[in-house]
Amino acid sequence: MTQQNRAYLYGLGAVLIWSTVASAFKLSLRHLSPDALVAWSSLVSAAILAGVVRRHKWPNLASLWKDLAPSLVYGALNPFLYYLVLLRAYDLLPAQEAQAINYTWAITMTIMAVFWLGQKVTPLQLVASLISYLGVLIIATHGDLMALHFHNPWGVVLALGSTLIWGAFWILGLRDTMDPILRLAANFACGAGYAFFWLAIRGELTLPSLPGILGATYVGLFEMGITFALWSTALRLSRTTAQISNLIYLSPLLSMLWITLFVGETIRKSTLIGLGCILAGTALQRFSDRHLQPKEAL
Repeated sequence: MTQQNRAYLYGLGAVLIWSTVASAFKLSLRHLSPDALVAWSSLVSAAILAGVVRRHKWPNLASLWKDLAPSLVYGALNPFLYYLVLLRAYDLLPAQEAQAINYTWAITMTIMAVFWLGQKVTPLQLVASLISYLGVLIIATHGDLMALHFHNPWGVVLALGSTLIWGAFWILGLRDTMDPILRLAANFACGAGYAFFWLAIRGELTLPSLPGILGATYVGLFEMGITFALWSTALRLSRTTAQISNLIYLSPLLSMLWITLFVGETIRKSTLIGLGCILAGTALQRFSDRHLQPKEAL
């Protein structure tokens, strides 16, 4: 097997696993509160990522303390705040809506980069943003754009708000030079600590039921844990980032299939149309970003 084929294999594996996450969130929330699911799944992920780091020789953490200290901030954003907000959105919205709206994170990151990093926005990027957020409107109103009646406005606000938290996390980490898996392990260790402290404050620090534990384990293992390692390996092995990053478009489409089969939701036509707009806007955004880069960077 060639190196590029191995990259595709790792990339497809990551995309396939990620496509199950919306269903896993919704099923797990039947047995756990959003706060508890964040805490227990973050703990699982921290343990898994620590095991991955250990396989590559555990570093001297005492000497790395200055480098690990930023994880106190990064971990507060992701996983703690990001998943706390995102899972509350999943608790309020159908999985198909929360998953599709959350997929606007790429557009949100571009808009935040304009204000935080001083990057210029091109007309093509502006069009991409408008197309994506039109998709959000279609999903949130169930296709009734003229009435503009939001069936669960708070859930939509939370789903969009999660993309702002993710964008802030991404921008703060742009200059981070630490090994990404080591950084992620530290982030999840800190995030799990924050999450359990939050549970204790709310008086919810109890052992979950067996279905709850299984759900948190699945989410921590696949959404937050080893899937990142698979995706990072795929990017490292691939000749170009684009050859692998384009696979991510398969995830939301497969996700709709799993939501139908396992969660039992009937996928609305408005969700598919809105998701199509979001994916089209994201694709247009990526095309614009690549077009602005020098050829040797592609």
